[in-house]
Amino acid sequence: MPPIGRRSVLKLVAGGMAASTLPFAGMPLAHAAARVAAGAGRAVVQDGELAIAFDERLHTRLARRGEFATGWHASEALLVDGQPLADFQFTGQRSEGVRDRRHGSGVRTIVSGRAANGVEKQVEVTFLARYPGLALLQVRYRNTGDAPLEVDGWRNSGYSLEEREGGFWSFSGATHTDRRDWVQPLVEGFDQRNSLDMDSSDYGGGTPVANIWRRDIGLAVGHVEPVPHRLEMPVRRTPNGASIAIQSPHATTLAPGAELATERTFVSLHTGDYFAVLELYRRYMEAEGIAAPEVPASAFAPVWCAWGYERDFTFDQVLGTLPKVKELGFEWVVLDDGWQNNEGDWQLDPKKFPNGDADMRRFVADIKAQGLRPRLWLAPLAADPGSEVLFKHPDWLLLDADGGFQTVTWWNSLTQCPGHQPVVDYYVALVKKIIGDWGFEGLKLDGHHLNGVAACHNPAHNHADPDESCRALPRFWEAIHRAAHEANPEAVVELCPCGTALSFHSLPGTDQFPSSDPLSSWQVRHKGKTFKALAGSRSSYAGDHVELSDNGDDWASSVGIGAVISTKFTWPKDVENPKLTPPPGGLLLAGEREQLWEKWVGLYREHMLPRGEYLGALYDIGFDRPEAHAIRKDGAMYYTFYAPQYQGPVQLRGLGKGRYKVRDLFNGVDLGVVDAKANTLQVSFNRFLFLQATPEVAA
Repeated sequence: MPPIGRRSVLKLVAGGMAASTLPFAGMPLAHAAARVAAGAGRAVVQDGELAIAFDERLHTRLARRGEFATGWHASEALLVDGQPLADFQFTGQRSEGVRDRRHGSGVRTIVSGRAANGVEKQVEVTFLARYPGLALLQVRYRNTGDAPLEVDGWRNSGYSLEEREGGFWSFSGATHTDRRDWVQPLVEGFDQRNSLDMDSSDYGGGTPVANIWRRDIGLAVGHVEPVPHRLEMPVRRTPNGASIAIQSPHATTLAPGAELATERTFVSLHTGDYFAVLELYRRYMEAEGIAAPEVPASAFAPVWCAWGYERDFTFDQVLGTLPKVKELGFEWVVLDDGWQNNEGDWQLDPKKFPNGDADMRRFVADIKAQGLRPRLWLAPLAADPGSEVLFKHPDWLLLDADGGFQTVTWWNSLTQCPGHQPVVDYYVALVKKIIGDWGFEGLKLDGHHLNGVAACHNPAHNHADPDESCRALPRFWEAIHRAAHEANPEAVVELCPCGTALSFHSLPGTDQFPSSDPLSSWQVRHKGKTFKALAGSRSSYAGDHVELSDNGDDWASSVGIGAVISTKFTWPKDVENPKLTPPPGGLLLAGEREQLWEKWVGLYREHMLPRGEYLGALYDIGFDRPEAHAIRKDGAMYYTFYAPQYQGPVQLRGLGKGRYKVRDLFNGVDLGVVDAKANTLQVSFNRFLFLQATPEVAA
């Protein structure tokens, strides 16, 4: 793009005031700008996709490609005495071209106003050419009065969309203790605070993006800071539609002459579901330095986990299962919870390893001798009461403002602070021992406490501020990841924050993210779509144990979306008295169950869809029926449709030029020939339909 100069900046007149805008990608800007300006107030700030209009009170409304999508809202406001300080008399506006070494060229506009109580407001809006339709906002408030102002927090991009036929769907990147769906319809009464803080003692964090959408338009908000921030993204069903915002609930006192600056946030309008806007967010954050790493090829190998034998496993059980593991085509062998003496010390259980490290090295060598890859389970940052490390280093614990502990409920443990360097050093040394000494080739880092931590007030840590613990968590995972790869460059680090939302800022320390104890096949699929948007199409997402899917056997929900397959079957016999509730039919692999496992592993290994390009923008996961997912790989298109039962037409979107032969891969049946114009098939299926469309070669 050429340097920004006077000729490349288009001046519009909206309500008599000049507004600056840059002609980016999208519809012809003059037409869009004219329509927006006609319905605007004092100023319009826009690129070719998104426009923000300001009125006399600094209320705003949003338009996409020249068509208004919202009414006027007090979208940016201070929260004072439980109410928004919303009205600011327009006082001016100025614009300038910007050039950022990470993000390229764009235009920054500052719109100013003043409230009746003397608070001055500046709304800074930046559009960058690389990210059409993404408006970056930072708002500053200055108290020009003589008295301190008690502030409850602030709100940015507070908007609502009006009701349309079909209702709304939503995506939330925040964590909830009940492990609810990330993608949900907005039923009557829907109201989610969507906090990025702790939802309970050991559930918190997430991805700082929320989204609502109708069939025709969607609205997304979030923050673009390079570290986690404890904000909220409330989504509500209203009597006439749905509302969304991003806000801070943290109170402060604004002294006379003092200024409050919000975090850098964004707002975007889009069509389709939430996938495209998450990709846009990912591209921006990649330039900020937050990106999933390049992963080893082994991150796509099928996984067998010994968790089917639970904590009381024996080595005879694990090693006795390996011939069947290898025969079926699985490559990873995960030794799960139960190898350790306790959480915190992470020493070998002397009942299982009477000879200590030598026994563990021998166990690992036995796995490798069969051509398989060993991976070890670990729950960092959890320390049990009674553990030696807690006795020697109680000062390592994360403490709240009252000196209380943050508990890890599943293991009845206490949380260590990831922002305290001795804690980091302890786990780095442990990981180097696991990979470099014992010989494991991967780690399964597990626990719902891994996704977010509370603010730490432990005086022994000398934090610059309590939130340092929250900001340090992603760096902790990067230190673990770096230690593992220093010990073995081909190591795979899996981060499984049981049931929590994906913590986006932890991606640089993650080689593989699983669906993380899914409650349904629907969670396997929509978590996969989310991860592929946030980490990239060729990243490694695992469906987690298939036994956690619907009916305990829904391989299609992993294979069809390009997820790495995983299982925890037992063989040649099942656990006699399982402490956990097994799926229907138990975990024993035999008879028809074994035949089904063998068939799906074969399909997975033949087509290797995780190495393909997941095309998440082709289908709307909320409104398209049946639910559909598409992947492009090696010139072919793969489609998987999902429904309890379905009979009718399906569209094969995204086809290139020419004709394609369509085959039902699971049933081994040819279904005909399609092309981009005639792309509809009449089908009938139960649960799923797994299709491959390959270019027809002319004779």
